Amino acid sequence: MPREGTKLTGMQKAAILFITLGPEASAGIIKKLPESEIQKITYEIANITSVSAEQREEILNEFLEMNKARDYIVEGGMDYARVLLSKALGQQRAAEILEKVSEVTQQYRPFSIARKADAHQLLNVISNEHPQTIALILCYLQAEKAAQVIAELPEELQSDVAFRIASMNNTSPMVIKEIEKVLESKLSSIVRTEVTSLGGVDTLVDILNQVDRTTEKNITESLEREDADLAEKIKSSMFVFEDIITLDDVSIQRILRETDAKELALALKGCSEEVANAIFKNQSKRAAASLKEDMEFLGPVRLMDVEKAQQKIVSIIRRLDEAGEIILARGGEDAIIL
Repeated sequence: MPREGTKLTGMQKAAILFITLGPEASAGIIKKLPESEIQKITYEIANITSVSAEQREEILNEFLEMNKARDYIVEGGMDYARVLLSKALGQQRAAEILEKVSEVTQQYRPFSIARKADAHQLLNVISNEHPQTIALILCYLQAEKAAQVIAELPEELQSDVAFRIASMNNTSPMVIKEIEKVLESKLSSIVRTEVTSLGGVDTLVDILNQVDRTTEKNITESLEREDADLAEKIKSSMFVFEDIITLDDVSIQRILRETDAKELALALKGCSEEVANAIFKNQSKRAAASLKEDMEFLGPVRLMDVEKAQQKIVSIIRRLDEAGEIILARGGEDAIIL
């Protein structure tokens, strides 16, 4: 058993976790694992002579944090998980946990060959496929690569594929495996590779946040004609309140001129210290002091009311962005010309 302070392997951590959980709870988990992993974990358990209380607590906490992160990701996507974990654990710890969860997820993620392919190579292979097939494949790509592919599709196909991504819920593993097999055979001669809850609004938002403004506008306008409620949900999700920290001071000052002080005080009750400081530093000392007093005067507030206030401010930000009065960071070729 490694000394305390020595970095443990994943199998060693799993072994300590099962020891901590006890035989009854561990048995139900172990029997669901692949035989090869059971053998490795069993070997580690057999070779552990002692485990300190600190190690048990640290590994159990890591296990609970990662499971909480997975639940948040399933519930609202990666950005939603990042916001909630940052509030609970701080930004650095949240980033560490999400990185670990991402690494584990990527090991078992289908369409690994598509993720390794060049965007133009992939486009040539899938452009003539059914829009539902294209949507399924894009859901498994890195957001940046999916954005490159969707931006090169014909306009009428862009909106169709986008709608299918946002509307997608569950897909049969057999269907995924069959599509992956066909795609693998088409890409295998092009890409050197070691052969090995999906979709939804958050997946499309990740992609749209990477494309140029023209592509985004074409897709969102088409979606508005197809499903106005879905389009509004996508637009409101593309910039969350915590993203205010990515804006420049001039933009934040412009937003504050449009924002009701009482609404702002309520919105800040549920945000990180970093976001609050970004607001305070763009106010006069008197205005910042007044805002802090308003926040204290509010006392305990309902999360639902805080989120509603934050969304109102996000709507102001989106309106100012669309009017060209502020500039949100964009992907693609939406460059700023000085």
